[in-house]
Amino acid sequence: MASSSSDKAAASKKAALEGKNGPKARRFPRFPMDVRIQLQVFREGTRSQCWGRTTELGQDGIGATVTGDLQVGETVSLEIPLPLSAYPLKVRAVVRYSNGLHYGFEFLTLTTEQRDRLQRVCHMLALGVG
Repeated sequence: MASSSSDKAAASKKAALEGKNGPKARRFPRFPMDVRIQLQVFREGTRSQCWGRTTELGQDGIGATVTGDLQVGETVSLEIPLPLSAYPLKVRAVVRYSNGLHYGFEFLTLTTEQRDRLQRVCHMLALGVG
């Protein structure tokens, strides 16, 4: 008997949560989130600013569609408004991949407080709140 698409989706989510998707598996799952973010890029002594919209958030990174042209490996500063938070999360991140205007960012050097905030928001998003 063939598996239903809901069974496959549940198995895929379970594998992601357990980190069993092979060598390119994420350390933490990503959850859908749509907020407007601000980015700053430092190149050749100048600072460029652009905007974007997030598509997903995880404890170690974020995916977003961005108005600027970024390069894989480039370091950026991100300002991310988080649900139920009075002030935005301000972090540095490295561009890990790009696909057209969509980019994947990995957070760099998070403080304990930033990690705690991200963990709470991800837990909330996992529950479908927000």
